[in-house]
Amino acid sequence: MALVASLQSALRRHWPYYLTEALGVAVFLACTSVSSVLIHHPDLPLRAWLGESELLRRGVLAGVVVLVVAGLTYSPWGQRSGAHINPAVTLAFWHLGSLRGADAFWYVLAQCAGGVAAGPLLSRALQRWYPHPDVNFNLTVPGPAGAGVALLAEAAISAGLMWVLLYALHTERLRRFAGWLVAALLALYVTFEAPLSGMSLNPARSLGAAVGAGRYEHLWIYWLAPIAAMWLAAVLFQRVYQGAPLACAVLAGCATRPEHGPYATEPPRFPDPAGDQ
Repeated sequence: MALVASLQSALRRHWPYYLTEALGVAVFLACTSVSSVLIHHPDLPLRAWLGESELLRRGVLAGVVVLVVAGLTYSPWGQRSGAHINPAVTLAFWHLGSLRGADAFWYVLAQCAGGVAAGPLLSRALQRWYPHPDVNFNLTVPGPAGAGVALLAEAAISAGLMWVLLYALHTERLRRFAGWLVAALLALYVTFEAPLSGMSLNPARSLGAAVGAGRYEHLWIYWLAPIAAMWLAAVLFQRVYQGAPLACAVLAGCATRPEHGPYATEPPRFPDPAGDQ
C-alpha cells in the first residue's frame, strides 16, 4: 500500500514532468523519422542531392540529431524535466540518487508511452516512404556484422555516453555545456557507429519504431545493452568519485535552469526533501 500511495502522490504532484518526457521521446522519434525519409529515400530530392555516399547521409542526419537533442535539452520544458527522454538515462540517475523511485517509474513509463504513441502515427503518416529498405521504418537493427557485434557496440557507446555526461555534470566548467557534449557525441555515433548497431542508445525510441513497424526481433538488444551499460557506467563513476552525488538530474546542467517564469519549479528530486519515501 505504501508503494501505491507513493506512486499516486508522485503522479499527482509531478505529472507535468512525466508528460514532458513522453513528448520529448515522441518529438525525437518524429524528427529523426522524417529526417531519415528525406535523407535516405531514393525518390526524394535531398537523397538525390546528397548522392550515394552513406557516410555523407549519416553525417547530415547527425546534424539533425545535434539540433533536436540540444533543442530538447535546453528548452524550458526540457530543463524542467531534465530532458532524460531515455529510460536508460533515467535509471542511471535513479541509481545515483538523483531521482526518487516513484519518479523514475513514471519517467520510464512516460518515455515508453511517448514512443509507443508516436511509432504507429509516424508509420501511418509516412507509409508511402517508410517501408523502403533504405528507410526501414527508422528501425534500429544490427548491421551486417550481426547481433553479437551490435550488442557489444551498443553497450560500448551507451557506457561512453553516460560517462561523458556524468563527467560533465560533475565538472564545474563543463556543467552548463553537458547537453551540447551529449548531442555532439550522439552525432559522432550516428556518423561512424550506426553501421554496427543502428545506434539507438534509447530503449523507448527503439520501442516506438518497432511498434510502428510491427517488428520486434532485435528489440531486446536495444533494451539490454543501453540499460545495463549506462547502469554499469554510473556504478563505476560513483566508485571513482567516491559516491559524490549529482547536483541534479538535468542534462543541460543545473546552472541553465530558469530562475523565473512558469518553468521555475524544480525537477522532481530537488529541492523537495520531503519527497516520496
